[in-house]
Amino acid sequence: MSMKATLRQVDGITVVDMSGRITLGEGCTQLRELVRDQLGKGSKHLLLNLADVTYIDSSGIGELVSGFTTVSNQGGKLKLLNLTKKVHDLLQITKLYTVFDVYDDEAKAVGSFGKAET
Repeated sequence: MSMKATLRQVDGITVVDMSGRITLGEGCTQLRELVRDQLGKGSKHLLLNLADVTYIDSSGIGELVSGFTTVSNQGGKLKLLNLTKKVHDLLQITKLYTVFDVYDDEAKAVGSFGKAET
């Protein structure tokens, strides 16, 4: 199953509910385009909900880092929500867990952005 993303707004934050696989090719391309599209629309506060992501490979991890950098360079914030055990372990192994703000609770994650600019 390829990656699917559903967008919703919560208190000025764009929450992206992701599911499927974030892998080399289609999944990475979708994630990259989604981040750029949201930035183009003025959404600079992105919360990626990874609860239903079944698999992520090294290219997918690279795309998360690229998205984080792109959003940060535009003055925004990209944070992660509801990591699966596999994704959590992968971020720990690669030491990227320290790069991302990671949350298990959506309300706390949304609140962590402070007052979002809409």
